[in-house]
Amino acid sequence: MAKYSYKTQGTCSSQINIEVENGVIIDVEFLGGCNGNLQGISRLVKGMRSEDAVARLEGIKCGFKPTSCPDQLAQALKLIAEKD
Repeated sequence: MAKYSYKTQGTCSSQINIEVENGVIIDVEFLGGCNGNLQGISRLVKGMRSEDAVARLEGIKCGFKPTSCPDQLAQALKLIAEKD
């Protein structure tokens, strides 16, 4: 199991801590941001294959921002996949 930390850009959350094993998301923790919503996203993606989460979350925007916490999670998962 590998643990990663990703510094977010353009969102209220400042960092995402992610555990991935064999392409499957084991745990996700957001630091900062909308606590309830981010707990929900974290629970929904647990057990999901990284590429499936990316397909569902990439491109989501928050208001007028060009990104969002779910989009930042997708970007982090893409970087993790490139490393593995």
